[in-house]
Amino acid sequence: MGRGSSGDDPADDTPGAAPAGRTPPRLSGHRHLPGHVRRQEVPPVPTPRGARGPSRDEVEAAAREQRRRRRRWWGAGAGLAVVAATVVGFTLSEGPISRSLPWSDPQDANPFADRGLYTWPDAQAAVAADTVEAQGRADDAATLRRLADVPTAIWLTPEAHGRGEVGDHVRRIVADAADADEVAVFVVYGVTDRDCTGQLSAGGLPPEEYAAWVGEIASALGTGDGAAAAVLEPDGLAATFECGNTDQRVELLAGALGSLVDAGVPTYVDAGHSDWRPVDEMADLLRRVGVEKARGFATNVAGYQADADETPYAEALSSRLGGAHYVTDSGRNGAPSTSEWCNPDARLLGDEPAAVDDGSARDAHLWVKPPGESDGTCNGGPDAGVFWVERALSMAAASGW
Repeated sequence: MGRGSSGDDPADDTPGAAPAGRTPPRLSGHRHLPGHVRRQEVPPVPTPRGARGPSRDEVEAAAREQRRRRRRWWGAGAGLAVVAATVVGFTLSEGPISRSLPWSDPQDANPFADRGLYTWPDAQAAVAADTVEAQGRADDAATLRRLADVPTAIWLTPEAHGRGEVGDHVRRIVADAADADEVAVFVVYGVTDRDCTGQLSAGGLPPEEYAAWVGEIASALGTGDGAAAAVLEPDGLAATFECGNTDQRVELLAGALGSLVDAGVPTYVDAGHSDWRPVDEMADLLRRVGVEKARGFATNVAGYQADADETPYAEALSSRLGGAHYVTDSGRNGAPSTSEWCNPDARLLGDEPAAVDDGSARDAHLWVKPPGESDGTCNGGPDAGVFWVERALSMAAASGW
């Protein structure tokens, strides 16, 4: 029993009584009820006679078992962490949100994989369809409208949209493409001494003006958050040996590519086609321009080389460049290849634009050169880039449209 609880001391029988010889404290407002008890001290439990603690060997064995269990749980946890990190990493790098991550590189992903291709409503085929319909040619207008409904690239030239204007022009189109969650393909075509071989598309800007013009385009394209891709200077590298301006051309294109890449625009540097430069020669030019910073290269732009010839060329070029990706212009390559490059007869439309996911380095088939636009004043055609209604209708009819 606890201290002060024995019946020998009558003071203990009085609720709230103090020990003998001491004055009980006055507790204001407190009344000691019979049910109240004092806290008792619990005596230590005696160790049974003959009992002993664990031996040193037993302690060490228990510690080893505990460490083993900790290692097992840590291993399991680490394994789960690796799996989780892999899943999250794949989602961030390859999933639909990857393109919006601030640290992702737009050159690392196929820009056409998650978005459709944008159709520009002001393309020349659409304008031609309206004109033909106004002339009462309903069937021809329907064919041209069908052609206009196929996404084609939008060409940017300093003659049509110079500095101070090209940025707003591009920005409006990019905003429209972004609203539709689609990708607009632009062709940058204004390098110094452009088309210095054929002269049918001759023009371009002086070097110092070219850099500023491309910079304005790049800034505008970069506002689209993945809604734009660029093809840089068709024929620009492939023609340089004939033009005798290789060093200047390489320097200009390297600067233009840098502006586009810095703006976050997936970019394909033009690489001629299978009937022009040897693979090794073209690979060397692309390296000098810095193609490793870009998404890759483009082939057969404004060309007529069939896929049977163009695909082996592009794949060989990709292999020389460490697996660089590429796009192929298939707008006018449905017939067998031809060495004639200016409005040749008997041409067919090729595969319609679409992303490619077949394990190859090809990102997409594109219609970079809009079918129906003239190559120049040859074989009865109008000036380069002008829409030629009769040729467009002829190609469509020959292709079974």
